[in-house]
Amino acid sequence: MITINNEQQNEQQMELGLHGAPRTSRYARRERRLARAAWWFAKMRAVVNAATDCPSTHAPRPEQTFLPGAYRQIRL
Repeated sequence: MITINNEQQNEQQMELGLHGAPRTSRYARRERRLARAAWWFAKMRAVVNAATDCPSTHAPRPEQTFLPGAYRQIRL
């Protein structure tokens, strides 16, 4: 096992370059992004089309409400 003291470790620089990766053009990136989006939306459409419908619930019972002022008595 190799051990490096702190002085040697601080003097060394770590290389994190992208030497092997060629740059892609904007057009190529856009085409890849559009292809991924098309794939994603196709999958989502398939999920929606394969979904089963939930059974509909019955209509709720009618609710009787009181309207203030609707039952006024007329005095003559």
